[in-house]
Amino acid sequence: MSLIKTTTTLIIFCLFITTLAYAQTAEDYLKAGNTKYELKDYKGAIKYYNKAIELNPNYADAYLHRGVAKRKTIEFIKKHPRGYKGIIQDYNKAIELNPNYAMAYSYRGDAKSNLQDYRGAIQDLNKAIELNPNNAKAYNLRGYAKDNLKDYKGAIQDYNKAIELNPKHSTYYNRGTAKSEQKDYRGAIQDFSKAIELNPKHSKAYYNRGITKDNLQDYSGAIQDYSKAIELDPNYAGAYYGRGLAKILSGQKDDGCLDLSKAGELGYAEAYEAIKEYCN
Repeated sequence: MSLIKTTTTLIIFCLFITTLAYAQTAEDYLKAGNTKYELKDYKGAIKYYNKAIELNPNYADAYLHRGVAKRKTIEFIKKHPRGYKGIIQDYNKAIELNPNYAMAYSYRGDAKSNLQDYRGAIQDLNKAIELNPNNAKAYNLRGYAKDNLKDYKGAIQDYNKAIELNPKHSTYYNRGTAKSEQKDYRGAIQDFSKAIELNPKHSKAYYNRGITKDNLQDYSGAIQDYSKAIELDPNYAGAYYGRGLAKILSGQKDDGCLDLSKAGELGYAEAYEAIKEYCN
């Protein structure tokens, strides 16, 4: 967030605080919560959403926004075993109050995917798309759920639609992984490259492009991608593992074995099996 945007948001928030001192409506608290959310103060946002709900228990928007803020609060997820269930309760209430709330179905589908309830997620995302056929996020999320059910062709169709509506790096990345599962390695590389073009700090895109190049026996290209992933995330155990194998397969045994050792240090258990096979 830029300094100008941050300053502007703070000024707006201060105005909201002043307003709350005089006109404490549920809508005021929702707006103040949204401003806190923009400032990434998710706990503060939740407090305001709670107040909005206290004043108006039938305020669907407040339940939805509270669920979204909880989703951003890592502490909430860690504190509550299977914490997404608590988030889903907010989305449930929003849908109960507004059965045509497309955004609530979309977010609930995302939460269900995080609980690995992929079929439940698809049901919600089908409804979200029915209510809003131009919802790119819903197509991307449904593609992800299908991906996890190994319906790669269906996933790619959804990713295609999401990209048509709103081309984002995350969707190109997801489509690349689905294409890779279909052994369309060149198509996958094209998608990972597009994801990197849109987000040059996407370490997973470099990593997965490296794996895909490995599958095409382009070990030199794979090593370059793994190295970039490590540059972006120095503790990327999988990237050390992949680079180590690529180096060994391209005749750089000593360097490759050092990478495998580093992967093992970082907790990548398969690295030690590879060391036994290739380095002793």
